[in-house]
Formats: sequence, C-alpha cells, structure tokens
Amino acid sequence: MYKKILMPVDVFEMDLSDKAVRHAEFLARTDNASITLLNILPNSSRSLLRGFNSDIKKFETFMVSESEKKMNALKRLFAIAPENIHTEVRFGNVRDEIIAMSTKEDYDVIVIGSKTPGMTTHLLGSNAESVIRYAKIPVLVVR
Repeated sequence: MYKKILMPVDVFEMDLSDKAVRHAEFLARTDNASITLLNILPNSSRSLLRGFNSDIKKFETFMVSESEKKMNALKRLFAIAPENIHTEVRFGNVRDEIIAMSTKEDYDVIVIGSKTPGMTTHLLGSNAESVIRYAKIPVLVVR
C-alpha cells in the first residue's frame, strides 16, 4: 500500500517524533517501504544580515551537521533495515517544503507528529494542520 513514507521531524523537539516513529515503522514493515526523515530548518534572514554572509554559511553548515547527527540517532529507534531509512535536511517554510517534497518525489503518505492542541495552535495553526490542508496525499497525524 505505502512504498515511500515521508516523515517530517523536528530534531530539536524530539518528543513530537517519538510516537510518530512507531506508526511510520508499522507502515514501513507492513509493505517493506522506505522512510525519509525530513528536517526543515528556517531560512536565515539574509537581508538583515548582509554583512555576515560567511557567518551565515558557517551557521547553516553547523545546523545541517547537527540535524544529520540527530536524525542518525533517530534512525536507530526504527526496527527496520537501515538502508530503508533516508534523511534529508532542507531550509525553508515547514509546510511548503513538506508539500513540495511529497509531490516532487512521489511519496505515498506523510506521517507527522503533533502536539496536543492548545490555544496558540487554534489561533495560529500548526505545521501538522497546515500540511493536512495542502497535502495531495494521505497524512497521518500522531499526537
């Protein structure tokens, strides 16, 4: 049923991903699917930091390196073959990057962790809610 699973993760807030890992793992084992862990980092505001281009590049390189380390640690939580788990780090808007990647690379389902709704998510929305609204493929939200 699902051959390619996209699992956005916030490696700096791992408690969102803990339960989602089990659900993604179950789906992957059922059909021997692959999982791509996607971490999206915010773009640096280049217009505000014009004179600091080299520092921005160093910071972005550091953030990508840290994200990859944390995603490799997260890969160990899965009880599926390591070659079926891929990682990717991107910069940009969370919703836009998830939607773009899910359509461009023909994923079958998105598995995303979410916080328990509170006043701020009802007023401002959440990443999971935004992904559900714009995704063209099924989205499994795990609280």
